[in-house]
Amino acid sequence: MLETSSKTNLLEQKTYRYSLQDVAEPNLYRDIYDYESIPKIAFNHRRVPINMPQEIWITDTSFRDGQQSVDPYTVDQIVELYKYMHRLGGPYGIIRQTEFFVYSSKDREAIRRCQDLGYRFPEITTWIRATKEDFKLVRDMGIRETGILVSCSDYHIFKKMKLTRGEAMKKYLDTVALAFESGVMPRCHLEDITRADFYGFVVPFVNQLTRMSREAGIPVRIRACDTMGYGVPYPEVALPRSVPGIIYGLQHYSDVESEYLEWHGHNDFYKAVTNASTAWLYGASAVNCSLLGIGERTGNIPLEAMCFEYAALRGSLDGMDPTVITEIADYFHREIGYDVPPMQPFVGKNFNVTRAGIHADGLMKDEEIYNIFNTKKILNRPASVMIGPNSGLAGIAYWLNEHYHLSGADALTKQSELVVSLKAWVDEQFADGRVASLSSNEIEGRVNALTGGSLGRQS
Repeated sequence: MLETSSKTNLLEQKTYRYSLQDVAEPNLYRDIYDYESIPKIAFNHRRVPINMPQEIWITDTSFRDGQQSVDPYTVDQIVELYKYMHRLGGPYGIIRQTEFFVYSSKDREAIRRCQDLGYRFPEITTWIRATKEDFKLVRDMGIRETGILVSCSDYHIFKKMKLTRGEAMKKYLDTVALAFESGVMPRCHLEDITRADFYGFVVPFVNQLTRMSREAGIPVRIRACDTMGYGVPYPEVALPRSVPGIIYGLQHYSDVESEYLEWHGHNDFYKAVTNASTAWLYGASAVNCSLLGIGERTGNIPLEAMCFEYAALRGSLDGMDPTVITEIADYFHREIGYDVPPMQPFVGKNFNVTRAGIHADGLMKDEEIYNIFNTKKILNRPASVMIGPNSGLAGIAYWLNEHYHLSGADALTKQSELVVSLKAWVDEQFADGRVASLSSNEIEGRVNALTGGSLGRQS
């Protein structure tokens, strides 16, 4: 059968209707995943078209996946983080949704308090067990959409659940039917999709979901979950690891519209952010993230990273306020006691700090030489230097000017007497084998001793 595509305005074949392959033995892709070796990246040289949706957005799993890898947040902490996400996402809701557990009284209190704030964005969604009681609970709380786990690889179907593919599909479809009966929009989490038989299970299953959705008159959202971080963004990579192939296949063979297609990735192979951007490029409207990337094992896609990916791809922040990212990182450290890795982009304490004197010399001449963008404006974090054995005169002068807000005629140079004297003192500190950088308090104390406190009074 031929149909004219509303996206390409071309005649396209629509004869590909894959049926469930209810195999007797699991397909574990042992040629790729033999477990005793590094997973292999196989190519088949098949390209699929880039298909950026008209709208793209970010969803959040900090209170679900993220909370499973740290001490549970208190209700007050959840409410504060929800407020931060609302501010960061801006008036157009670039951070579109966030998902909550609903099991305990604490979970439900957190939902109610966030609902009471009256924010349109992020929309509150849930993640529940697949029971009629949980669906009723979600509906009674006024929640429009909930996540349901539908593991799709044979690792999970055969090894964990001890089912056949046919039995798993029936179990999942019966569960989704409960959601439709309750008037709740299901979000189906296709767990471990990058180890799943895409045409033998995933596509036939999603086809059944879209058929049920049409009959119920309620949308179904498809979340493609790269549970183990195996996804690969490169063109011409073979399934099951191909992110472009997965997104294209769900759209082309299962008719999942972009607005109902979401990518959820992990960072086991350092590809979380790139895979998420690839999912956007090839047709998924949503990428699912967590604050600071906190999540299972190596973590989820960092939400703050995708704010910058969004701006880079769209050419605009579209109302997002990235200075809130710095506030979020400070809140995690101060109120939650979470130690943000110092080298983590955008949020780590060292992300725009240099220890090298030659870099500091460049910063003094023009900050743009060694700073990725205007971090003071965009993140409310000015570029800075750390004073250590390699800082040199330039690093010390830059630190003093930044710390004491000296500019114009008041700015110090490498030749300034104070800078030269302080450099001699710094060299003495490291002459006996000290390796730790000097703290601000130490440097301030020495500056006060050299100037009688006049520099501090001046600033």
